[in-house]
Amino acid sequence: MKYRVIDRPGPGEVRLIDEEGNQVGVLGKTEALDLASDRDLDLVELNPNTEPPLCKLMDFGKFKYDQSKNAKQTQKVRKIKEVKLRPKTEKHDFDVKLKRARKFIEEGHKVLVTMVYRGREQRHPEIGREVLLRFFSEMEDLAKMEREPLQEARNRMAMVLAKKK
Repeated sequence: MKYRVIDRPGPGEVRLIDEEGNQVGVLGKTEALDLASDRDLDLVELNPNTEPPLCKLMDFGKFKYDQSKNAKQTQKVRKIKEVKLRPKTEKHDFDVKLKRARKFIEEGHKVLVTMVYRGREQRHPEIGREVLLRFFSEMEDLAKMEREPLQEARNRMAMVLAKKK
């Protein structure tokens, strides 16, 4: 919403609300500006479409600062975190990577699970696909598969997991 600070006296009236939210009533613009300057506040037009326009006494700089601070707090930054696996990843390493992926999902991030092939492993992508599907089956209670395991290049396959709603 766009707010306008009234800083010049002029003809017309405004419906005024004071800094505590109490209604003062309908005053002339000059009278309202005098009241604002006496209290060391700004006269801010909240709704110009009403008759007379609705204005409030407030510290506009502090108001804008609080608005930007609240907007930053409500925005949640989501990143894509990556977990890399190999077709021959041992059970313990698999569990460690699973635990890390669970933590990322619980924090609200998406997880890119990448299968990296080396040397002769590239001839058997189905083994890597099975490992990725097993990884997903372990995470199924917490995550949904956003992108199926897909061969991206000759030496890698990837899938994306996201938190279930």
